[in-house]
Amino acid sequence: MRLTKTGVEALLSLKSGIDVPSDLRAEVHSQSAIGEQYVALTPRGCDTRPLRDGDVIPLSDTSVPPDVNTLLADANAGLQAIPGDNLKTVIDESYTAVGGLGPELSQIVRGSSNLAIDARENLDPLIALIEQSQPVLDSQTHTSEAIQAWASHISTVTKQLQTHDSAVARVLERGGAAADSARQLVDRVKPTLPVVLANLLSVGQVAVTYHDNIEQLLVLFPQVVSAGQAGLVANHDTKQDYKGQYLSFNLNINLPPPCSTGFLPAQQQRVPTFEDAPDRPAGDLFCRVPQDSPFNVRGARNIPCETVPGKRAPSVALCESDEQYVPLNDGFNWKGDPNATLSGQPIPQLPPNAPADSGPPPPVAPPVAVAEYDPATGGYVGPDGLHYTQEDLARGAAADKSWQSMLLPPGG
Repeated sequence: MRLTKTGVEALLSLKSGIDVPSDLRAEVHSQSAIGEQYVALTPRGCDTRPLRDGDVIPLSDTSVPPDVNTLLADANAGLQAIPGDNLKTVIDESYTAVGGLGPELSQIVRGSSNLAIDARENLDPLIALIEQSQPVLDSQTHTSEAIQAWASHISTVTKQLQTHDSAVARVLERGGAAADSARQLVDRVKPTLPVVLANLLSVGQVAVTYHDNIEQLLVLFPQVVSAGQAGLVANHDTKQDYKGQYLSFNLNINLPPPCSTGFLPAQQQRVPTFEDAPDRPAGDLFCRVPQDSPFNVRGARNIPCETVPGKRAPSVALCESDEQYVPLNDGFNWKGDPNATLSGQPIPQLPPNAPADSGPPPPVAPPVAVAEYDPATGGYVGPDGLHYTQEDLARGAAADKSWQSMLLPPGG
């Protein structure tokens, strides 16, 4: 060591083979209050070159310990400022607090040392974490109100749990059996639940599409019920009260006539007297007359298209296509394709302005069956080979037949 005009210079010698980074801080320490001093070289990082012969550590990167005399004087003044009785109390309470905790304190010291060593080995990431922690701290500051509200809600929930401790205990006690029952229920419905959910999906799609129609139906349904109940007013408080609705029958027979266009021809229609239940013929069977025709005005051809406002069509496919509904005729004569209908194919929709004879000609329909009858008795043999009798065809039958007599059974 040598004196200079500004202080003291220390000439240090290092052992060869030990690399000390040049970016460091030189600190003078004492081994004890009266012991010898030494210089501690503390590197700031490991990325700089090692020290070489002739390198100078500037004064700004050095520090010396405080004067021992000043330190002892300050310590003595501090001890004199502490009352003796209080100091004794502090020492006694400290002994009581840490007495017998030597192993634990030793473990804390070792853990602190290991933490310091690990922090020193990861100094650069630790410094980067400290420097980049500002956005995280700012976010905590900005969300302080939300955090306080969350803590308040947690406190409320905790108080509710404390208040209803017995109920919560019962839930915990019986929750296992309830969960097991729920599991068994899920196991039982597992085979059918996917099918039900798939069907509900289709129903949901239809409900969404026809939302406005369903809403209108719910609006009008109470009015319809009210109108139906109004029919009971005429018989209220009378002898006929038990008979229900008050109705006036007006037989508008064949006004308008029934629609036969688009259905099976007469040769393929079933006799009404049959009591069996055959399968429905494949294909689309509906009244195929113009939409403004008076025949079957509530038929499928006049169903409004929900997804295309202002358009009416008998099927969803026709609603969503660019095609328009094309009738078969005006409704006064039967027209259709019975063979295509029975084969499961719909009656073809003709595009607008298309010639009627486009495509292969339809098959010729079988002729209408003709049966001869006996004028004396009115009997005849039907197409099914059975014998039938029509009394009004026999000689001597009354000529003045009215529509009332036609509604009465024979001999009535």
